Amino acid sequence: MSALWTATDAAAATGGRATTDWQAQGVSIDTRTLQPGDLFVARTDVRDGHDFVAQALANGAAAALVSHVPVGVAPDAPLLIVDDVLPALAALGAAARARSGAKVIAVTGSAGKTSTKEMLRAVLDRQGRTHAAEASYNNHWGVPLTLARMPADSDFAVIEIGMNHPGEIAPLTRLARPHVAIVTTVVAAHLEAFGVIDGIAREKSEILLGLEPGGVAVLNADLDVSDILIDRAAELGAQVLRFGQGAGCDIRLIHADLQGNTTVAKADVAGQVVDFTLTTAGRHFAMNALAVLGAAQALGFDLQQVSADLALWLPPAGRGAREEIALPGGAFELIDDAFNANPASMRAALEVLAAAKPAGRRIAVLGDMLELGPDEGALHRALADDPGLAAADLVHCVGPRMRGLYDALPVAQRGDWVAQADDLVARAATLAGPGDVVLVKGSKGSKVSRVVDALRKLRQAMPLTGSRD
Repeated sequence: MSALWTATDAAAATGGRATTDWQAQGVSIDTRTLQPGDLFVARTDVRDGHDFVAQALANGAAAALVSHVPVGVAPDAPLLIVDDVLPALAALGAAARARSGAKVIAVTGSAGKTSTKEMLRAVLDRQGRTHAAEASYNNHWGVPLTLARMPADSDFAVIEIGMNHPGEIAPLTRLARPHVAIVTTVVAAHLEAFGVIDGIAREKSEILLGLEPGGVAVLNADLDVSDILIDRAAELGAQVLRFGQGAGCDIRLIHADLQGNTTVAKADVAGQVVDFTLTTAGRHFAMNALAVLGAAQALGFDLQQVSADLALWLPPAGRGAREEIALPGGAFELIDDAFNANPASMRAALEVLAAAKPAGRRIAVLGDMLELGPDEGALHRALADDPGLAAADLVHCVGPRMRGLYDALPVAQRGDWVAQADDLVARAATLAGPGDVVLVKGSKGSKVSRVVDALRKLRQAMPLTGSRD
């Protein structure tokens, strides 16, 4: 197997100095997940990674990217010494992008980025060797890391690009240099930093700055701010494919039916009608699939093949993944959507809950939606009027912001309100019973993922039955 990075190539890319001749098969930022043969990157933005270089080398790292020789590490250890680690990682990512002939698809949006990225991965894997970001590696270090990990012989790459504040997307898209750029949606998220949704749309449109000549922008045309995205694409001379439900869309959703744990949909892609089935329920997932079909159209793929391959995608943990939790006397279904939340994604998740047809109850565990700015109280209370929430039999609310929703709920729907997720974790065994379906949804900072973990652990408490030999 050829090396991902040699000492010579990495030094040339970063302007650094290699202390020895080494070869790396991968790139790692965490000693807990480091694989033998990885180049360990000593990041300093959270903790000083230089403190872990000796451990990384002991665990089999091929070398370490550092700004100085760490204490306890020999000067002749395999190192790549640079002036500053984070810019060097970005340079490594830029070099990986420059040497690759891969078609690159970049994805941003207020919601649906990771789901769309994973749909693209599932579809593109059937077309050629595909490289995609792990988890939600979409920020100032995640995008460079994803690119630095990209094998030179990749056919396709999918890069997720996120933001929390103005000015974050432009340098990342210029680094990724996509052939296709997708904006999944623009909704009320990160309003603390942007004030109004128009500002979010303008920042999301910056993903188009990095488009390669002749590149294609795949844009959601159903939004109040769609004109901001489309006008920006026109300014930059990008080709545009519009997706949505409107009559003028290039990729138009004809219908999407939630049938149990599946979504059965039909779309018109530039005059060609395609049917697709997603193995999870959610109208918002069908919209993400439209963006994938738009990318497929831009890349010249067989749309019938791509629409069939969409069935290969499964939502990742924390983003709508569904599983059955066996209990004595039966089982309940868990919908894990605990990674992130804003008003639009909350309503989409509640629609999924409403579409479920359990033998028991529909239960929602809802955590605070963060970074919504001065209107956060009203945005939380407004969920009480959502039709999807009305279908819930019981609603548990987590966090100070969700107190507003709790107080607005009909008394019959009120479960528990708790200030923090751990208060529900302690009584997880009382939250669900056989036949129930339980949605857990909230911003990552609300820590409702701990409730998900506690509910999963209930299956471990089942007594063993039957005889043993």
